[in-house]
Amino acid sequence: MVSSNGPLVIGDHGLQGRLVAAPGAENAGNTLLAVELQSGQRIQVPASALVRQSDGSYYIPLGPNDIRDAGGHHTEAVPHSDPVLIVPVYQEELSVGKQMVETGRARITKHVEEREEVVDEPLLREDVEIRHVPINHLWEGAPPPPRYEADTLVIPLLEEVLVVEKRLMLKEELHIRRVQNTIHAPQTVVLRSESATVTRVEPAAEPNASNTTRL
Repeated sequence: MVSSNGPLVIGDHGLQGRLVAAPGAENAGNTLLAVELQSGQRIQVPASALVRQSDGSYYIPLGPNDIRDAGGHHTEAVPHSDPVLIVPVYQEELSVGKQMVETGRARITKHVEEREEVVDEPLLREDVEIRHVPINHLWEGAPPPPRYEADTLVIPLLEEVLVVEKRLMLKEELHIRRVQNTIHAPQTVVLRSESATVTRVEPAAEPNASNTTRL
């Protein structure tokens, strides 16, 4: 039978008992406290192993198997007619470290696959229309700059040409006037003249004789 005097002690897997020592003794460092189980068996546990609960009971991290495993350890430290079982309480401590461990190796092989896809996206394209407009007009002055006519860019194209032309040039004038001068220029001139001699011949048979006339 479990004594009803001390606080209730609850362990794992249905283990129950009562604390035989006075309340508060569990705080005495590593002092061993006596716990009487339901079977009437008494065990000694370190005071630090008891965890006080909100309802006033205590929790001990032991189960029935832990009690059986420690059954060979008895002591007479607690004055009681029954033998007392000393239960060792172990505590695990965590030790954290890092170590490089090769968990495996992987071989990666790349394969190139080809596939055809139809891409139909609208594309903006600009074309330039060039039209040659003949002008053939002689230009005088500075070259004309490019200009815009609406949305058309007009770029003048100039070319040097050789211009050959004929023109009348007044080279000189002849001024002519009449000048009268009196000069003496003796000259020998052969002049011919004719004269006629008229001789009147009287015929023999004619009574009237003719007279000779000189012209």
